[in-house]
Amino acid sequence: MKYVAPRWLPGGQLQTIWPALYSRRGFGARPEYRRERWDTPDGDFVDVDFLQDGAPAGASRPLLVVFHGLEGSSRSHYSEAFADLARERGWACALPHFRGCSGEINRAPRAYHSGDHTEIGWMLQRFRASHAGPLMAAGVSLGGNALLRWAAEVGTDAARSADAVAAVCSPVDLAAGGHAIGRGFNRQIYTRMFMRSLVPKALQKLAQHPGLFDKEALLAARDLYAFDNVFTAPLHGYKNTEDYWLRASAKPLLRDIRIPALVVNARNDPFVPASSLPGVNEVGPCVTLWQPAHGGHVGFAKGRLPGHVRAMPDIVGDWLAAQADTEAVLRASQSRHG
Repeated sequence: MKYVAPRWLPGGQLQTIWPALYSRRGFGARPEYRRERWDTPDGDFVDVDFLQDGAPAGASRPLLVVFHGLEGSSRSHYSEAFADLARERGWACALPHFRGCSGEINRAPRAYHSGDHTEIGWMLQRFRASHAGPLMAAGVSLGGNALLRWAAEVGTDAARSADAVAAVCSPVDLAAGGHAIGRGFNRQIYTRMFMRSLVPKALQKLAQHPGLFDKEALLAARDLYAFDNVFTAPLHGYKNTEDYWLRASAKPLLRDIRIPALVVNARNDPFVPASSLPGVNEVGPCVTLWQPAHGGHVGFAKGRLPGHVRAMPDIVGDWLAAQADTEAVLRASQSRHG
């Protein structure tokens, strides 16, 4: 696995911002989706977008499931790049939205968070039940941390739902990532961007469920640390931000993963300090680390100006396909012999 940023795009900040705003997302037409609404076990709903390419729903071809990042969606640049990859390779592709991220606020008092492994597990079980072929899952940023947490939490049972997983640019040490995004340039650009989306949605949630949290404390929040302290942590069973960042992080559990897992982090990611990335001695034998020097946060632009963002999905897709083919063969063999 190799990636080198183009000469015209130096530094982690530019490699993060430019690809998200200006680079091409794929080599074909913009992906078209078919949306399904799934009722959750707790009476809420999530919306799932399926790549619309005319193939039969129950086909035995591979299925790629892509979990988005904080305030992302099926229309995020990386989501469309993965969908473009799937279409090119003849794979089915599904892009589930975390609660409240599909354009409509969800019903329950809860929202979503970086350690939402129970939600990930429920979705993957449902995908597996309706799909006959190999199932691969990729999670980006927040979605990747939650995906790794799921794989670690369920251990060997993960193979019942997925053949291989990949986490891309995920802050597996949430405290390190949370503090990094709250400082300097990151605070001025990325924190403000996220807060412009998160705060109005939290206020919608408060209108649905009066008294859910302290409105004045939320309006006073100026960074993700304060937002998580008022909203994310207490709504999802954590005492405070420190407790949430500690208990939801995937890094301490990477030794417990028992299916093939790829953990991708650019070492110049402005959100995820290189010093916080896991080393080979901190992961189990099923985990592969890929930590290129360049790429920024979910950037990985390639080619001539304005570039494209297919480089990372291509590499991740190659890895997932190789692992899923192996796992599918093993699973078929085990089924025949017992």
